[in-house]
This record gives sequence, structure tokens and C-alpha cells, in this order.
Amino acid sequence: MMGERYAVIMAGGKGERFWPLSTSQHPKQLLSLVGKRPFLAQAVERLEGLVPPERVWVVTNRDLVDATRAAVPEVPAEQIVGEPMGRDTAAAVACGGALIKARDPDGVFCILTADHVIGDLPLFRSTLRGAMDLAAGEDLLLTIGIEPSEPSTGFGYIEAGEPYAEREGVSFHRAARFVEKPDRATAGEYCASGRYCWNSGMFVWSVPALQRAFDEYRPQLSGLMDELSAAAEAGTLDEAMARTYPELEKISIDYALMEKASNIVMARGTFAWDDVGSWPAVRNHWAADEAGNTVQGTCETLDGGGNIVYSPDRLTALIGMEDTVVVQAEGVTLVCPRDRAQDVKKLVGKLREKQGYENLL
Repeated sequence: MMGERYAVIMAGGKGERFWPLSTSQHPKQLLSLVGKRPFLAQAVERLEGLVPPERVWVVTNRDLVDATRAAVPEVPAEQIVGEPMGRDTAAAVACGGALIKARDPDGVFCILTADHVIGDLPLFRSTLRGAMDLAAGEDLLLTIGIEPSEPSTGFGYIEAGEPYAEREGVSFHRAARFVEKPDRATAGEYCASGRYCWNSGMFVWSVPALQRAFDEYRPQLSGLMDELSAAAEAGTLDEAMARTYPELEKISIDYALMEKASNIVMARGTFAWDDVGSWPAVRNHWAADEAGNTVQGTCETLDGGGNIVYSPDRLTALIGMEDTVVVQAEGVTLVCPRDRAQDVKKLVGKLREKQGYENLL
């Protein structure tokens, strides 16, 4: 008999594109940029009626365990686990799978992200419930593709193959292929075809299905699941992770499994979804004035529009500025053109190479 239903939320990201507000000690998933609670807390709340907090695990960075526990006190403290080092999403998935396996070897679980904004919650829950129903009865690796609202070049895409099933009013298709982030022209072709969805990074499977897939395509990660599961039962998880992680390949779950396996099914996600990947994305969630300025905090603008300003603790004044990002946070001021906001991550990398900025990153 198939076991209970669980959730693993991956919360180890750095959110460097939201620097200086997002730092290594207080990254994006712990911020309340959209909504009153941190992104991570909203991810737990979205599971209401599907997976209770006592069946939720959070996989984060070891240095963030205490802050993560404070952000989601409803999740049992022992179910917030810190990786000793980042090894990309495949290792985090294997770790989450091991934790579920230790509790319930036949369990079905979803892999969710800690820092996305999702609307139409009844539809989101129906999509997740339908995927869990399929995973409970079949040897499948399920993913949720988001129907694109624009030809974005910032996401990978999934091509939908033949119809597979209908559950909870949601259409499921065989996944024909995963493709990398395209150029603008290719993204336009994908959207026009109606066959492609954005790759959301959300997955659903059973413990046995995941372990079989790792057995076939990434035996090292299957071994990791076995070792960490045994360690979780024995109460020696931290020691086992410290021993195994340095030897792990750094690889995403897409490269490790999803681009190789033949039993992949995609749910067509038609709910509102935004990965809020950089400062310009907050324009979709903050109110704008008549000139298109979006502000959190206090800002006065003279002859300017299209600006994004985060300045909660002081007045920011702009004259003649257009399409500019201004962030006042953590004793740092960031100013950049809105169309260069993706380069904030590059700037953070440059600062990491210099002395004296460690406490600001």
C-alpha cells in the first residue's frame, strides 16, 4: 500500500540578484518582499489541506538552519535540515527523499521551491493533488510546467507530448523533452506552438520511483539516499552529510534525471506563477504610481518614471530618473538601470573577490 503524502521544500538559495537586501545570512527565501510573511512561510501555507506542517521537510544551508526555523515555526524543528555545502538540486532532492524514506519508505512527496509567488491557490492545490494521485499509483516522475504568459528567455521549457491523463481538472502529458533557456526568437516560437511550458522546478514522485530513477541514472545519489535514510533513523544525519557531501557531484535534478528518464509526465500548470528572479519582477506585485514608479518605503520623484525603489528606513529622492532600480538596505545603496538588474549577481561575485565586504554579502 502506498504511504502518506509529504513535501520537501528546497530553501538553500542565496538570492544574489536581490542584493543588498538579500545576503548569505538572510537570503531571498527569508524575505517578505511580496506578502506579509517570508517567501518560505508562504510556501508552507500553500500546502494547507494537502500536506500538514508535520509532514513537511525543509532542506537549506547549514548556516541558515536557525533562521529558517524562526521563519516557519509551524514546521517541526528537526525537519529543517542543513546541507554542509551546496551541491545543486539533485543532492537536495536525494537528501529530501532520504528523509521521507526514513519516515515512510512508500511515501509520495512533492519537491517545491521556497522563493516563488503562486496565485490561484485552489487551482495550484488541485494540480498538486492530481500529480500526487498519479504518483501514488504509477512509477512516474512528475513535473509541473507553467503555461507561459510571454516568450521569456529566463526559463527553461518543457515540450508537452501526447496526453497522459486528466486529474482534478488538470491535463497531464508525457514530457517530450526539456530545453534550456532559449533566445527571444525561439521563445516566441515555443509560445506560439502551444506545446511548451516553463520549467517550474516543482516535482512529484514516490520514494520508490525516485530511488529507481537514481539507481538507473545516478547511482551515487541512490547510495546517498540509502546512507542518509539510515543515518536519519539512527540520529546521525549531520555526521553522515558531512562525510558524504564533499564527494558529491554538483548537478541539477534536471540534468541528473529529468532530461534522461523515459517515465516523465508533466502537469499543465495554469495557476499564476512567478519566480520573482530579480528586482524588476517586484513590479508585478507592488503598487505603481501614475508614472509607473513602484516603491517600498519612502521615495519622492521629480520628472521620472518606471523606477523601482526599496527604501524603508530613509527618504530616497530621484530627479529625472527613468527605469532605474534603487535599493537602500543593510548599509548599502544599489543603483542600476532596470534592464541591467540581472547583473547584480555578477557584481556580488566581484565583491566576493575583494577584501572588506564580507559582512555585506
